[in-house]
Formats: sequence, C-alpha cells, structure tokens
Amino acid sequence: MPKDTSIKSVLIIGSGPIVIGQACEFDYAGSQSARSIREEGIEVILINSNPATIMTDPSMADHVYLKPLTTKSIIEILKAHPQIDAVLPTMGGQTALNLCLEAEEKGIWEDFNVKLIGVDINAINITEDREQFKQLLERIGIPAAPAKTATSFLKGKEIAQEFGFPLVIRPSFTLGGTGAAFVHKKEEFDELLTRGLEASPIHEVLIDKALLGWKEYELELLRDKNDNVVIICSIENMDPMGIHTGDSITVAPAMTLSDATFQKMRDMAIKMMRSIGNFAGGCNVQFAVSPDEKEEIVAIEINPRVSRSSALASKATGYPIAKIASKLALGYNLDELQNQITKSTSALFEPTLDYVIVKIPRWNFDKFEGADRTLGLQMKSVGEVMGIGRSFQEALHKATQSLEIKRNGLGADGKGYKNYEQIIEKLTFASWDRVFVIYDAIAMGIPLSRIHEITKIDMWFLKQYEELYALEKEISNYKIDNLPKELLLEAKQKGFADRQIAHMMGCLESQVYNLREQMDVKRVYKLVDTCAAEFKAKTPYYYSTFEAEIQRGDGTTYVSNESVVSDKKKVVVLGSGPNRIGQGIEFDYSCVHGVLAAKECGYETIMINCNPETVSTDFDTADKLYFEPVFWEHIYDIIRHENPVGVIVQLGGQTALKLAEKLDRYGIKILGTSFDALDLAEDRGRFSELLESLHIPFPKFGVAESAEEASQLADVLDFPLLVRPSYVLGGQGMKIVINKQELEEHVIDLLKSIPGNKLLLDNYLDGAIEAEADAICDGEDVYIIGIMEHIEPCGIHSGDSNATLPPFNLGEFVMQQIKDHTKKIALALKTVGLINIQFAIKDDTVYIIEANPRASRTVPFIAKAYGEPYVNYATKVMLGEKKVKDFTFNPKLNGFAIKQPVFSFSKFHGVNKALGPEMKSTGESILFIDDLKDDQFYELYSRRKMYLSK
Repeated sequence: MPKDTSIKSVLIIGSGPIVIGQACEFDYAGSQSARSIREEGIEVILINSNPATIMTDPSMADHVYLKPLTTKSIIEILKAHPQIDAVLPTMGGQTALNLCLEAEEKGIWEDFNVKLIGVDINAINITEDREQFKQLLERIGIPAAPAKTATSFLKGKEIAQEFGFPLVIRPSFTLGGTGAAFVHKKEEFDELLTRGLEASPIHEVLIDKALLGWKEYELELLRDKNDNVVIICSIENMDPMGIHTGDSITVAPAMTLSDATFQKMRDMAIKMMRSIGNFAGGCNVQFAVSPDEKEEIVAIEINPRVSRSSALASKATGYPIAKIASKLALGYNLDELQNQITKSTSALFEPTLDYVIVKIPRWNFDKFEGADRTLGLQMKSVGEVMGIGRSFQEALHKATQSLEIKRNGLGADGKGYKNYEQIIEKLTFASWDRVFVIYDAIAMGIPLSRIHEITKIDMWFLKQYEELYALEKEISNYKIDNLPKELLLEAKQKGFADRQIAHMMGCLESQVYNLREQMDVKRVYKLVDTCAAEFKAKTPYYYSTFEAEIQRGDGTTYVSNESVVSDKKKVVVLGSGPNRIGQGIEFDYSCVHGVLAAKECGYETIMINCNPETVSTDFDTADKLYFEPVFWEHIYDIIRHENPVGVIVQLGGQTALKLAEKLDRYGIKILGTSFDALDLAEDRGRFSELLESLHIPFPKFGVAESAEEASQLADVLDFPLLVRPSYVLGGQGMKIVINKQELEEHVIDLLKSIPGNKLLLDNYLDGAIEAEADAICDGEDVYIIGIMEHIEPCGIHSGDSNATLPPFNLGEFVMQQIKDHTKKIALALKTVGLINIQFAIKDDTVYIIEANPRASRTVPFIAKAYGEPYVNYATKVMLGEKKVKDFTFNPKLNGFAIKQPVFSFSKFHGVNKALGPEMKSTGESILFIDDLKDDQFYELYSRRKMYLSK
C-alpha cells in the first residue's frame, strides 16, 4: 500500500531538554524524521523546547515552535495551523508519548480532527501500563517474569509477602527507569515502594520476581501496515539483568546466543509487535534469557517508538531507523522503500554485520556529590560512546578510548586498581568503571570462575578479556628493538593503542608509532554497509581496523583499504565525543553547522566522532564520516590518510580543543583561531597579563601549585575565594571557599584528582551580577552576536544560570564596557571564529571572569532566539572564505528569550541540590516572554538565590 495521500501536514513532537535517560538521540530521530516526511512533499510543523537541537533549525521544518511541551502549546499550534492532519509522537521519547496521551485524554486530537500516525493509543497504553502488558503476554502465550501490579502501598506489601525477596519495583509510564528499584531485603521495601508509586503518573507499580544474573538482549524491529517486519539489529548486554540497559555495556550483534534461541526470540518479538495494535514504525523489544543450557526466554518490555537503542542500532548497521519509520507512518510498505546505504536493495532487506560494535555509557558522578554510584535499574549515565571493530576486543578497546576519562584503553596504562578488596567490591556492586575493573581482576590473578560468580557476566566475554591480558604479558617481555611484527599486528588488531603498547615495553608512544610505520602495520578503513559487502554501498561511512597483508599471485602484497581519497580540498571537523555535563548537544549542533558551512564553501567535509546519538554521526551529514574515537592516534592516522587543508577544533567543545596542542606540534593546520591564542585564553596567568596590558579589570587573583602556596596567597587576597583549576570545562573542580581550612582541603583534593595542574585563586565578587557575550571575530572586525544577563548571582556556573537575552537591567554605561571589553579581547587573542566572554559586574565596573575562543553552549540558544545562522557565518570566517563585514546581520527578537537550565537530580536520591561554580545541569530549554511583567520571569527572579552554595 503506498503512502496515505490524505496527509498533507504533520506535527512532530520533540523530546524537550536533555535529561538523564533522554539525550540527543531524539534530536537525531526528529531531524531524520522531519527530512524524511518533507521529501514526500508533506508540510512539517515541529514543537520542541530545546534550543540546542538541529531539529529546531528553521531549515528542518516548515514551521518550528520553540515552546514548552504542554497541551497549552499544542492547542496554540493547532489553532494557528488548522491544516494539520496528523501527529507523529514516536520521535520524541517518553516526553512526546506522554504529551500525546495527555492530549488524547483531553480530547484535543479529536477537537482538531488530527489523527495519530506511527503508533496508536492502544499500543502506548498496553506497553506503558505494566498490568495491561502483563495480561497481553499471558494472552499471546509469551513467558514473563512472575509479577503483580499494585496501585496502593498496602497491595504492594501483600505482593512482597507472597513473592519473597529479591524483588523489582517498576513504575508505569516513566522513562529511563525512573523510580525503579531492586529490593534485596525487607527493611528497604517500604521506602522504595513509596518512591515507585510517587514516580508513576498513574500511581501504579509492577512488582516482579528479580531475574538476577539472567542475560539481557534487545531486538530493534520495524513493521509496516502490511505486517511486514524486519529485525534491524540484535543487541546483547554484557551486563546481566539488574542494570538498566542504558547503563549497560552492549554489543551488536549478539555474541553468546545460540541460533535456535535467537530464532525463538525473533518469533516472540514479531508476535509481540503484531499484538500491540495496528501501528507502523520502529519498536524495541527486551528479553531476559536464563544463563544455563535451557536458555529460557522471558519478555521484559516493548517500546513502540524510536529509542536510544534505535539510534545505536542505526549507527551500528547504517540503517536509518527513524527515517524509514517516518515513511512507514505515512503508509508506505517496507518493500516499496530503498535501503538508504546500498540504494539498490529494498528496506525489507535485513542488515548483516561483518564487524562488531560495543557501546559503553559515560557517567558524571563527580557532579552529584553524595550520589549512589552503583548501577541498577534506574539509568544514571549522561551519554555514551560506540566503538566499531573487526572483533569484540578491538571494538571494546576503541569504545574505552572514546570515553575521555584519561584512560588509554583497558589496562596497560598504569591506572588500574591494585587493591584486592576494592576490586571485589567494585565487581560485587556494579560500578561505573567495571569495564576496566574486570581487566584489573584478571591481572591480579582472580580466577575467571570467581569473576563470573560475582558479576554473572558470560564466560565468553571474560575469556576475551583474559586473552587481552595474556597478550599484554607476552609483549611486556620484549623491548621496542626486538618486538616481532606478528605480535605488534595482533596487539593492534585487538585494539591496543600505541600508548598502551609503549607502556608495556617502557618506551615512548612515538617509538611504537615509528615501529608500525617501519613494519608497515597501518590502519585500513572499512565501509559500514548494512549488508556484509554482498552489495555495493553508496555511503561513505568508515571505521578503522588492521589487516594482515594479502599476497597476490605475482608475489606482491597489499591490504584492502575501502576509503578512497579524492583530490578535492578537504576540511576535518573534530566532533565532541560523548555527552557529559558541561559538554552536550550544543557542540554537536555547532559541528553539524560547521560541516554544512564548509560544504557550502566547496570543501569536502570529513567528520570524526564516536557518539552514536548524534546528528553529526549520521551517514549523510558530512561527505565522509569516520566513526572513530576522538583520540590522538586515530585522528592522526585519518589526517595522514586524507591530507586535509586543515582541522576545525573550536566547534567540538573541550574534546577537540584538547587536541589542538598536538595538532600544532605535528604541523597540522588549525583552521580559525591559532593554538597559541587558544592556549593563552586557557592559561590564566598569561591571560591576566594580557588583560592588564589592555587596562581591562579582572578580580584579584594568584596562581598556586601547592596547598602551602595557596595558603600564602590567601593572606594577600581576601576571602571568599574562588578556587579553580586551569584547562577544564563545565567548571570542573571549582569551589568557593570562605576560610583557610576549607581552602586547604579543596586544594589538596584537587591536586590529587588533577595532578600537576595550576590552581587559580580569585577574589570572589560577592553579590555581583554575571553576564556573558558571544561574538564572531575575523582578526580585524568583531560582531557581538548576543549579550546575556544571568538571573542568578555571580558564583553559579553560567551553564546552570537562567540567562536572559538581551539583558534586563544593565545600564548603558555597563553595556558599553561589555561591548568594549569583548572587542578588545577578541582582537588581542587574534580570534578567528567564535569567542565567549564571561563578566562579573559590581558597582558599575565590569570585570572579566574568563574568555573562551570557541563555540560555547550559548551559541545555539542565541542563534535560535535571533533567528540567525551564527555558526555558519563563524565557520566561513574560520575557513578564511568570508570576513565579518561580508554578512548582513539581522537579528529578530520581540521581548526576551530566557535560557532555562534543566537538572536531573531526581535520578540521584538524597544528593545535594545546591548550585555553585561547578556545572550540574544536563540540558536546557528556551522560553520566550514579551516583557518583564511575565509571571514566569517574576518567579525565576524571586527564586534566584535559592540554591546558591559556597
């Protein structure tokens, strides 16, 4: 059946600000969906309150509404656009589904004659309501864990008495496992049951017998109206049941499943999908499998929408699930659509993988003081990375190198745990760094059987680890001048970094690199092609690996490299790696716009990134995508292979900036602001000297490298003091101290966690107003794109402050100082591209807090508020294609735009919610108000000092 011709206009609901459990995978899904629907000549109207997304770009839809995700906003949009025929709620995560349900209950869709596409209300209700879902499984004969539903405290107690412990409590209609908990003993039950009932919007929880230690699997499916179903990808969780799949290390395709069990699981998934209502689109089904010969299968849940796992499955296979799901929602059948990668096979063709992918989550526990760091049913990770390799070991190593937590891979970097008790405890209570601890346990000699007994991780995975450690031990017997080629090749094929191999032999990374060059052990690049190379792929989406040489008939040897280098002028954009607090979706937004601007200037664009949730890693964003760690060795090899004109580092946050020094040292051209200028802004000492020479005021400060020096400085500077390390992002390690004891404790603590760093002690301007400005500079002219005033007082990190654009109570005298300082600093730093400067204003004097010559988290916000493509302009300036005076700036904003931070404290029970100089927000939304009399502004302003902490 071809598409439904009655649909002329579709409303897509986005997922709102980023919170733990719902990140930029929904920007990826929403952007793909909007493009997919518009290709069909259908009008797209979009609502989302998150300004840092690509999906809310004016070019993505016919009408974009940056409004709060409420039924009030939905009614306003439907009144303004009576032509809307249908709503697609499956691209915006749980937020969109819940809003869609609320609008259905209020009769809004019926009132405006709008039909639901991509899912039906029954499917949402059946899958989200734990009781209905349990009954459905019984009806269709699919095994489920013994479970009962409770809608009251008393009923919950009765069920616990009947089942005994351990138990699982799962609230209905929540996201990312909110409110879910394991109950191991009776004493914890009352509190956890109450929490679960409160977390559910319908005050309902499912209590089931815990399947602790069972293996967990997911299948990603697509279904059309004709009931054709394709299974896009099987995903195995390395961690057993009991850890939320968003916090689990996952592997695709499934590694330890027998073929017979996989076929059974497929049949069950298809049966479940067909039984939850008449809908067409993407679906994620989760199963538990008993860890014995029987391999009993139990269904856990089904999500009738695209999810974080479907973003992962899309990137793992190259099959664009959201794009195809949107076409299916319009009525197409799978056999009528093309596979987007081969362009010659149908979308009904199931992908096959001739490589392995490993996903590892990225946590930020250091931002939540007092948080419970053990992993469980409630998701706690803020982002994730994916590694692609020819073997599990290679993919695992690449994923660990992508995490940006100062590790070079598994082990062999001198950072492993050496204490037996600590290792056993971290294995027993699943810790965020368990992926590394397993390696440490093997290195210590703890038997695999013991590790398996504690963690319940399948022996196959543990044996893979054991092989890696055995190889490390073998290489450690050699020196750089006698290492055999086959051992070096094996280490590289198993994913070990040059740095790790150097650590094993006690030499330098560069020596290992040179040895590889000498021995011709070089990276080759392979295509991600959805079909194990059975058909020719048309999309340039690559990963690297190492191959043994193949001998031709004439005796010559070669290795097969599928990445063909063109002779066009090229530019590399370094991505921002995994999401974390302080570096989120806004940098991906900047990278994507950088790529698009470079394309407009006639460059071949090359994207390097390892985050599976993002638009930047979509196979058709850049001309060439290398899905690789943003890690020196990988980047250097790609640059040598491609030979670009230069590299753009100022769009990928601290991740890309940190590599600027190495690029500079190796003579690779950095496009835009030079490394020296980037370094000058980061080095507080040099920067302050620059400000002095420009006669620009800044808070009195001093630099200390020990607790003793800090104490002497405190005698000169007055308390309160702001203590901060150099070269960090998101205010990491910043704190306001009010006496010598606090100062000493914090300095010792900081030097322990960031050894060798210089610490800056600033005189904290108590009660000052904070403001910031973003500007574009070409080295000669400066254009200020926006000045924002923070509603909260100085001392709360700018990422955690509500910021108004334009400022609401800074006088002309202060505004002039801000403008003058911004222009002077941008020119003095020889900025070419973007710069963000932060100010503290006290007694009508504007002091400089810091300057960052790069894209900042506020750039997308200003671009959306003013309706101007600032990243596009800044990139053209960086490339030297345009000057500031070549652009006609025309910002449009009536009233004010407020950037509102969003926090995920609810995931961390009992954590301190006080805000300070270290950033804690996970995302943000944009709020437009006509004037300062608006109730929402009044409320924000009256609460501005509520959470300020010293």
